[in-house]
Amino acid sequence: MRLAGRLIGSLALALTMLFAPTAPAQTPSGPRILVMLRLASPHFRAGSGYGGGYGEDGSAAGRRRIAAAVARRNGLHLAGNWPMPIIGIDCFIMDVPAGRAPATVAAQVARDPAVEWSEPIETFQAQGHAQPNDPLYPAQPTTRLWHLSALHRMATGRGARVAVIDSQVDTRHPDLAGQVSLARDFLGDGAAPGESHGTGIAGVIAARANNGIGIVGIAPDAKLLALRACRQEGAGAAMTTRCDSLSLARAVTFAVEQRADVINLSLAGPPSRLLETLLRVGMDRGATVVAAVDPKLAGGGFPASMPGVVAVAEAPMGSAFVAPGRDVPTTQPGGRWYLMGGSSYAAAEVSGLLALRRERDAKPGRRIPPISARPGGGEIDACATVVGKTMCPAEAGGR
Repeated sequence: MRLAGRLIGSLALALTMLFAPTAPAQTPSGPRILVMLRLASPHFRAGSGYGGGYGEDGSAAGRRRIAAAVARRNGLHLAGNWPMPIIGIDCFIMDVPAGRAPATVAAQVARDPAVEWSEPIETFQAQGHAQPNDPLYPAQPTTRLWHLSALHRMATGRGARVAVIDSQVDTRHPDLAGQVSLARDFLGDGAAPGESHGTGIAGVIAARANNGIGIVGIAPDAKLLALRACRQEGAGAAMTTRCDSLSLARAVTFAVEQRADVINLSLAGPPSRLLETLLRVGMDRGATVVAAVDPKLAGGGFPASMPGVVAVAEAPMGSAFVAPGRDVPTTQPGGRWYLMGGSSYAAAEVSGLLALRRERDAKPGRRIPPISARPGGGEIDACATVVGKTMCPAEAGGR
C-alpha cells in the first residue's frame, strides 16, 4: 500500500509538472513576445481561478509541443505559458534574441498557421506623481466639488467590488484595514508590503470612513480586489510605477473571473490586442473599466482610448472625463498620507463614484448607465452620475 501510495503521488506530481501553467522567470534577460494558441473547449471552467481548470485539459501537452515548434522555427526560446480560458487562449511567453526587434518578430510569428496571434510585451506606466511632502490638507477636493458628504447619505458603495490593478496595496494601512476583500500578486517578486501608487489609488477609492484618521474614500463601503500587476521603481522624485501587458493580462483575467463591478486601471501604454480582448469580455459581463489618460500618448493612451472604457484626465483632453487630480490627499505605505496628483488619482475617484452608482441602481449583469458631465470640458457631474439629478439633496452639509 505504501508503494502504491508513493507511485500514485509520483504520478500526480508528474502530471502536475506536465500540465500546470508555467510562469515565466521574474527577471527576463531580454525582450519577450506573447504567442497565443487556441484552447480546446470545453475543458476550462470559467470562474475557477486565473489558472482555471488547466490541469484537466488533455491537450495541454500538445499545445506545448506546438509552441515549442513555433519557437524553434522562429529562433526563439519558450519561457513559459499562462492559460486564459475566458477568451479561449493559451498565452505562451517567448524570449527574443538580442538584436531582433520584438514587434518584427511578433509579426513574423503571427503568420505561423498554428498561431492565433502574437504581440510584443509592452510597457505601461502609472499616471500619477507625488506632490511635495507637505502636511495633509484637511479637505479633499471631492468633498467640495462633488458634495461627497451629500452623496454618502445616499450611497457608500456597499456591495460593489472594485478591482485595483496596480502596484502593491498596503492592506495594513489603518485607513485600508478591512477594505480589501482579497489580494493577489501577479508578479511574485517578493515586493515590500506596500507600494506608493497602488496604496494611494486604493485609498482614494475606499479609505475607511468615520475612523477618526486620514481621509474618506469616494466609496468607503466598497470592497477592493488588490491585484498587483505593476512594480515600483526608483525613489523620491524619480519613482515610477511600471507594468507590462502580460502581468496586466493576468490580473484582468482574474478580475473578470471574480466578477468585479469596476476595474480601475490608473495607467496607460500602447495598444494590446490581448488586453483589449480580455477587457471586452469583462465589459460584456457587466464590468465598467476606468482608465487614466496620458496626454503624451495618441488618443490618451491605451486602455483609455478603447471604446467603452471610461477615460479620465485631471485636465480637459479630448473626449475624456475630467475629475479632480491635483493636491489629492491619500494613503501611503507605512500608515502615512501624502498629497498626490495626476490622472491616476482622478481615475480612482471616478471608479469610486461608479461604485456608488452600482449600489444605487445597477442590477447584476446590467451595465452602469453613462456618466454625466457638465456642459463643456467634460467635468463630471457627480450628483447627476449617482442619483440622476444635477443637485444632491442636502448639499449644504459637509464632511
